[in-house]
Amino acid sequence: MDVYNQTIITEFILTGLSDLPEVRYPLFVGFAAIYQVTWVGNGAILFVIGAEKKLHTPMYYFLANLSLLDIFCPSATVPKMLQNLLTQKKNISFLGCAFQLFFLVALSGTEAFLLSVMAYDRHVAICFPLCYTLIMTKGHCVQLSAGTWAAGFLNSLLHTVFTFHLSFCKSNQVNQYYCDIPPVVALSCSFTYMAEMLVLVVGGTLGISAFLITGISYIYIISTILKIRSAEGKRKAFSTCAFHLLVVCLFYGTVLSNYVRPSSSHNSSARDRLISMLYGVITPMLNPVIYSLRNTEVKEVLRKFLWTMPSLQKG
Repeated sequence: MDVYNQTIITEFILTGLSDLPEVRYPLFVGFAAIYQVTWVGNGAILFVIGAEKKLHTPMYYFLANLSLLDIFCPSATVPKMLQNLLTQKKNISFLGCAFQLFFLVALSGTEAFLLSVMAYDRHVAICFPLCYTLIMTKGHCVQLSAGTWAAGFLNSLLHTVFTFHLSFCKSNQVNQYYCDIPPVVALSCSFTYMAEMLVLVVGGTLGISAFLITGISYIYIISTILKIRSAEGKRKAFSTCAFHLLVVCLFYGTVLSNYVRPSSSHNSSARDRLISMLYGVITPMLNPVIYSLRNTEVKEVLRKFLWTMPSLQKG
């Protein structure tokens, strides 16, 4: 390719919501409300786990990490989207796009690894209850948690460097409401095979590994639960894991639909944008509801706090 015909791109235009100008204010209100609910819901979980000593266990420690991710992940994309909806300015700088992509991929990857760690924790708790405290020590939990964050951010750094080392001369219009690997790579006039294979091979290997750990853990969990003779025992064991399994299905269903395809197929799909909103905006809001706030222990602590709050204010 003739390098003199290339245009240096200094910014990108996020066109994901540009075909809905007549509803931009309702969209702004809707996404702002969802973002606030996400903060309040996950913030409540973090507060409860931090304030209540009986919740200082491995399961709730990992749950606190999940709530942090569910606050950070939409924070990488939603504020810019709200600004664009309000001002109708759809531009984002080249560096801003790189940072947005980096944090989004890092946080999504960390969540995939964390969900597998949470499945492993439930596997040990249900299949090896007598050894649980010996295996899931505080130090081991910290190491597992730190490993998930480190793996997520290192994986993202690799993808971000490869993506933004490409040449962009076709267009600067990203057909998405944020910067992500497939729609950005689709704009490149370079040979994108390596960048696309990196997503499929490295991201796929790590993602499939995390998924297999989660899946195998739940195969053992379900087989162990089915051996429990007491109906009440089965019910309690299933209720402990059911909400986590629902979160796993939501997460992997949306992420796999978005990434396991060639970048060229991301050019003009409203379906891609809907899926992206599901895992980038809606799921972080739903996680506290379908997983944490349905938990009996969490609800009891929240109820106790809400009852004592008026008396504290009077005092």
